[in-house]
Amino acid sequence: MFVAGATGYTGREVVRECVERGLDTVAHVRPDSARLDHWRAHFEDLGARVDTTEWKLAAFKASFEALQPKTVYALLGTTKARGKRGERSAVPDTYEAVDYGLTTLLLEAAVACGSRPRFVYLSAIGAEGRPLNAYMDVRKRVEAAIVGSELPHVLARPAFVSGGDREEARPTERAAAVVGDALLGIVGKLGGKGLATKYRSMTGAEVAKALVHIAGRDAETIVAETEELLRALEA
Repeated sequence: MFVAGATGYTGREVVRECVERGLDTVAHVRPDSARLDHWRAHFEDLGARVDTTEWKLAAFKASFEALQPKTVYALLGTTKARGKRGERSAVPDTYEAVDYGLTTLLLEAAVACGSRPRFVYLSAIGAEGRPLNAYMDVRKRVEAAIVGSELPHVLARPAFVSGGDREEARPTERAAAVVGDALLGIVGKLGGKGLATKYRSMTGAEVAKALVHIAGRDAETIVAETEELLRALEA
């Protein structure tokens, strides 16, 4: 299992879940990360191997040819706030550069490596529709690229991925999730259970458990929105 975006809120939980299931797991940490030593120790303590391949296509092709991963988790993402802070990174913190550019680079390397891995992509609800903003536009285009690659894949489309255990503070997102869940609870009691389930927020640990479970299925292609992800938690 190769986990790209391993240091993120959901990514670190995917690494943990894979290791707990006895799966050979490789956690990718960008080589210029200011916290490389921290993450190396963290993931090795869990029982995962750490990969620091540079974000260049030739480098990832070589790594995947050597590793021959069965599953590649693409859990990459940035935020507008991070981009405005201008954090030190070889790749600009923009939706186009990170969410689209790095994910499609990863996809191309996965196609070229020869092991035909399952490509598991953390997208978002509504990605299949008309994009309302740059964030959704990127997810729509990435999904199209994955489908066109003909790799077996999972497109996961949760609503909000949020929780009080998130290391990076996202107060607006967290507030929206809390208020939204409260309103959806009322909707559910009034007979809109399906709608309430569809837009319910999930924690990183919940999404990770669902992703790893669904990735183990035999189906060639899987599209899982919140309801399907929640059912996977009960399996």
